[in-house]
Amino acid sequence: MKLNAIRDFLAVAERGSLRAAARQVGGSQPAMSRSIQELERELGVALFQRTAGGVRLTTMGEVFLLRASTVRDELRRAQEEIDQLRGETHGHLRVALSSVPHIALLPSALQSFRAKYPNVVIDIIDAVYPTIELDLKESRIDCYIGPVPDDLGVDLVKEKLLDNTRIIVGRKGHPLAKATSLHDLVHAEWISTSITHVAEDELGPLFESNGLPPPKLVVRAHSALTFLVSLVYSDLLMMVPVQWIKSPLLRDHVQIIQVQEDLPTPPIALVRRNGLQLTPAAEYFADMMRRAVLHMDAIND
Repeated sequence: MKLNAIRDFLAVAERGSLRAAARQVGGSQPAMSRSIQELERELGVALFQRTAGGVRLTTMGEVFLLRASTVRDELRRAQEEIDQLRGETHGHLRVALSSVPHIALLPSALQSFRAKYPNVVIDIIDAVYPTIELDLKESRIDCYIGPVPDDLGVDLVKEKLLDNTRIIVGRKGHPLAKATSLHDLVHAEWISTSITHVAEDELGPLFESNGLPPPKLVVRAHSALTFLVSLVYSDLLMMVPVQWIKSPLLRDHVQIIQVQEDLPTPPIALVRRNGLQLTPAAEYFADMMRRAVLHMDAIND
C-alpha cells in the first residue's frame, strides 16, 4: 500500500469531493480518482459512495479512515521526533488537560517549554478523560494529564503526578452555603465531572456510602468554562479539586460548602500510549509539568 494512496484517501474523506482533494494535494482529479480506485481494489472493498454532491465514506471507509488517520499521525510524529532529536525546535504537540493541570501546573510549565521549543505549535484541549480516551488510544493526542479511572486497559499507561483534595462548591451567596453535611444537600442539583464514562459513578457511590439517595445530576460538563458558567449562573453544586478555590481566576466566583464527610479524590496522572515513546518536545512538556508539581509541593510545604 502506497503512502500517497493513504494521503489521497484522507484528502477525499476530509474534503468530500475528488476535485477538492486534488486541489489540496496539488494533483489532478483523474489522478486522484485512479489513486482511490487502486486503493479500493487492493483492499477489496468500496471506500466511498459516489453522490450527486461529491462522495461520502462507506461503512468500510469509516473503518479505514480511523486506521489511515493513525498512520498519518504516526508518520508526522516520527518526522518531528527525528527533527527534534537532530536539534530542531519545530513541530506540533497535542495534549489534553483537566482543570487541575490547567490551573496549577501549566502556568509555570508553559514558559519553560516555549523557551526550549519556540517553534512547536501546542494544541491544548480542555477535557476530562472519557472525552479523549479514544484519541489517546489512536495517537491523536500525545498525552493527557488529569484524573483517570483505575483501570485503563493495556493500550495506555499512567504515571501518578500528585495526590489531590476535592471540595464542594457553589456560587457566591448560594442558599446552601451553610450546609455542614451531605445530608443537607440531598435535594440539591449537581454538575457532573465524572472521570468515567458513567456520570453517576462519581457522586453516586459517595451518597450511597453515607446512606443517602442518589444525587440529582442535571448537567454533565467537560470543560472548566462550562463548569464555571454553570456554577455562577445557577444554584447547581459541584465537587471540584481544591485548586479551584486557590486560583485567582476562580476564587472570587465560587465558595466552599464545608461538609464533614471525606470526599474521594483520584490522583492526577499523566497518561500516554503504551509502548510508544513521546517525542522529545512532548517529553520535555511532560517533564516541565512534573517540575511544576514539585514547585507546587514546595509552596504548599
